[in-house]
Order: sequence, then structure tokens, then C-alpha cells
Amino acid sequence: MRPPYEDVGKLGFGQYFTDFMFVMKYNEEKGWHDKKIKKYEPFAFDPAACMLHYSQEVFEGQKAYVSEDGRVLMFRPQDNARRMNRSAVRMCMPEIPEDIYMKALKDLIMHEKQWIPQAPMTSLYVRPTMIGVEPFLGVKPSREILFYIILSPVGPYYKNGFNPIGIYVEDVMVRSMPGGVGDIKAGGNYGASLLAGLEAKKKGFEQVMWLDAKEHKYVEEVGSMNVFFVYGDKLVTPPLDGSILPGITRDAVITMASDLGYEVEERPINIDEALRDAENGKLTEMFGTGTAVVISPVGLLFYKNKEYQINEKKVGKVTQRLYDALVDIQYGRAEDRYNWVYELGKM
Repeated sequence: MRPPYEDVGKLGFGQYFTDFMFVMKYNEEKGWHDKKIKKYEPFAFDPAACMLHYSQEVFEGQKAYVSEDGRVLMFRPQDNARRMNRSAVRMCMPEIPEDIYMKALKDLIMHEKQWIPQAPMTSLYVRPTMIGVEPFLGVKPSREILFYIILSPVGPYYKNGFNPIGIYVEDVMVRSMPGGVGDIKAGGNYGASLLAGLEAKKKGFEQVMWLDAKEHKYVEEVGSMNVFFVYGDKLVTPPLDGSILPGITRDAVITMASDLGYEVEERPINIDEALRDAENGKLTEMFGTGTAVVISPVGLLFYKNKEYQINEKKVGKVTQRLYDALVDIQYGRAEDRYNWVYELGKM
């Protein structure tokens, strides 16, 4: 079927879905079984299904791109497979052998490759998901698991594209804490963030930045991305202390930044320090990283009823340089000396 949109500029994010999806089941007797690509359609669950009551669910976010010479590419998909397995173990679900995970991605994406948009800043978003479906009431792990992958052609995550966004700093509610599940991609993490996100949007901001759960003063992450603070030629980002998702794009930026001659420091960042540095100009840029946003410049922080502008709400040269370098690798326009790009086939 031809994609049901006429203007890729109106794609948005996560609004359209392809004709087919991949599904696979698991139980203790058969292991992973019944793998198939099938028509995209609603699932039927028992009202007592585990994931509906106890949030036994994890997922990943990935993208597929088309290069100028017609190759279908993905960015570090093996790392997503490993992170999903890490999430699954934390939520008492079975790991998926990496070869099965990768074959499922390849088979489904190539089956639906006509859906991959090829305009600038577009891609095919890939959502692998694992849920507990055994019906029961009682707090315990499900013995029946469903794994599925759905695909969505997307444009930029933010409607304004690669332009600085405004972020609301939340100082009351918390997203996660060390020892919890903030360092995995569990659906409950995002459910817990919804109220703060709505409050931020009411005030005119695109995202929420979370502070630590204990003291409410150290920066952790933004709802859809890890964060970096730029001090001239130095990048500072919060350490992975057990409450922050280990972003694959975050890791790529750290590697690339070092190779491009920037200093990278992972350390706790006091929100008061960051805001003071924004006011006096010491903080020269700020940006976020994630699969959905890739790299997103940040131009404004709002904290305790006060606005703090960063770099006059303009895209900084470091942010731009890192964005260009990363996107060129993802779309196959630049040499991939890191071996990050995985080729699925041809259009």
C-alpha cells in the first residue's frame, strides 16, 4: 500500500503506521516461537493481562534511513538489541537472541521499505516492544510474553525542526531514582512523566528536565533525551548513576566529540550552577540527544518562574557541528569509521 500521506512536511511524529508488523510469542515450554510478519491490526488481550495491571512492558526506539545511493540503513541496532535485553531482565522477561532480533528488524523493514520517507529530516521510526500478556491478578512476572515491532514514517520530533527548544525544569515531581527503573526503557517511566509534561506544555515549553529524586538539585535528563551543557570547547553531561537512561545517541556524541577535539566530562551538574552559568555567559550552549530527536538545541530553561536564555536562543556552533557529523553518518553521507551503520539492503 502507498503511504497515506501526501506531504512529508506534515508527517509529524508517530501519527502514521505501516501496513504490517512483526510479532513473536514466548512461554516457558516453547521459548520464543510463532514468529511472523502480519497485517497491522489491534491486539486482543484478556482484561486481566499482566501488563495492563502491573506495567510489565519494555520497548526500544530506532530509525531506518535511506542513503543517497538507495541503501536502507540503521544506526547501531545491535546496541538497541542489547539494551532491550537489559531492560527485559530488569522487568523479569526473557532475553531475545540478538540474531532473532536483528532478523526481525531486517525482514520487517525491508518488507515495508516503500514507507521510508526520503525528504530531509525524515526517517522510518522503529518501535520494538515486549509485554507480559498472561491473565492473572497478583503481583508476579508473566509467564507469557508478546514481542512485536511496529513502524512509523516520521519527520522531526519537534514541529520546529532543528531549532532551539524551551525546557521546563521540574523541581517537585521525580521521574526515577537510583535502584529504580530509570535506566531502562520501561513504559512506566514515561507514564510517570506525563503530568509534568502537560504542565510544561501549558506554560509553553516543549519538554521537562528532571532533577534528582533525593535533593532536587542535580540535573538528570529530559523526557525524550539526555542532556549536554557546553562550555566553549568542553561538553559536560550527567553521569549514568542508575536513574538515567544510557542513551545510544548520547554515547555516540561522547565518542564523536572527543574525536573532534572537544573535552567531555561526565559529572553531577547542579541546576543552580547551570543557571548561573547561563546568566553570566559561561554556559555557551546546551543540547539534548536521543533516537527520536537525534540532537536538539536548547535555547531556554524555565526554573521557579524565571527564564534563563542560552546562547541568545540560537543554535550553537558545537551543537551544529555535532549534529551535522552524526546525521551525515546516519544517512550514509560520511565515512563511518566507527562501524555504527548497519545496512539492511537496497530500496
